Amino acid sequence: MNFELSEEQKMIQQSVERFVQENYDLPTRVKLSGDGVGFSKEYWNSMAELGWLGLPFSEDDGGFGGNQIDVIVIMEQFGRGLVLEPYLSSVVMAGGAIKRGGSDKLKQEFLSSLIEGSKQLSFGYAELQSRFDLDDVATTAKKEGDTYVINGQKSMVLNAESADAIVVSVRTDGAQVDKNGISLFLVDADSKGVEMESFPTVDGLRASEISFENVEVDSSRLIGPINEGFGILQEATNDAILALCAEAVGAMEVLYKDTVEYTQQREQFDHPLSDFQVLQHRMVDMFMEYEQSKSMLLRATLETVQDPIAAQKTIHGLKYLVGKSGIFVGENAVQLHGGMGVTEELRVGHYFKRLIVIDSILGNTDFHLHKFTNFD
Repeated sequence: MNFELSEEQKMIQQSVERFVQENYDLPTRVKLSGDGVGFSKEYWNSMAELGWLGLPFSEDDGGFGGNQIDVIVIMEQFGRGLVLEPYLSSVVMAGGAIKRGGSDKLKQEFLSSLIEGSKQLSFGYAELQSRFDLDDVATTAKKEGDTYVINGQKSMVLNAESADAIVVSVRTDGAQVDKNGISLFLVDADSKGVEMESFPTVDGLRASEISFENVEVDSSRLIGPINEGFGILQEATNDAILALCAEAVGAMEVLYKDTVEYTQQREQFDHPLSDFQVLQHRMVDMFMEYEQSKSMLLRATLETVQDPIAAQKTIHGLKYLVGKSGIFVGENAVQLHGGMGVTEELRVGHYFKRLIVIDSILGNTDFHLHKFTNFD
């Protein structure tokens, strides 16, 4: 496998790196997190102008014809800066579903607006009883004439309060736990019957609990064939796992480098902490966990680009490894910084909290280890 980035990808990487360095120091992030919708609309518009929002979409849809490799290049740099803008939920997940199964009309109406930055989307897939199982869907949609009527609830919908529309997984046929009979609809966030309770998450982002009560959706808002939305759902969430893991790799890089730098400056018994062999071993372990995660990310991404179905087992392994490694790197970074490692004034704790949340999105380590070991 060729792990080298193309010249264009290197330019994107450098562009995002500069953006993060210039705009995402810790005080700025904390301020943005506590204001309004929890991110900067100005930054979002800048991302649109720079072409990042259109990167994973085809040229026919108004994008630049990129793929998952281009997305992880962006997300790794976002992880280094703990970027708040809803790139994951809006572009990777919701946009990813529409580009795979949306009608030409839906693509023209929403993808073009998403790419230019004038509209945002979100993705409602999780429910209270479902845990991490994508095929456990109790929210229903029943056909009535030319419309479908949706009833049910979705949990932990990322950045829903700032979204213009939400991609929602619903049960249109079959039992509650069944891959067949799942459909995807694009629902306007301000539709009658949509109730939203929004809140900050522990890592400084925003999420919502959403209830749907007799929400009418036109049949033209169906994404993909009726009853056959699970494949689109799984491919969009697999892309999201790759993006999340790239973000985690970026965060791990910052944590281990910050820790090495701190131990070189902090003295104890007239010696820098970095002189103590037991701490040197600990930091080498942190570095190794980071490197293994990055290597696994590259492998899973290249396999997904070549064959998304064949890459499924590798994606389970990636999410498990990144979850385990992220917690290990975060815990050791906090411990080696001492009490200051958990203060709001030091960025170490903020990165650790983000890594904890990343582990819990779209399946934690236990879930993906079970999937990996029982994969057939």
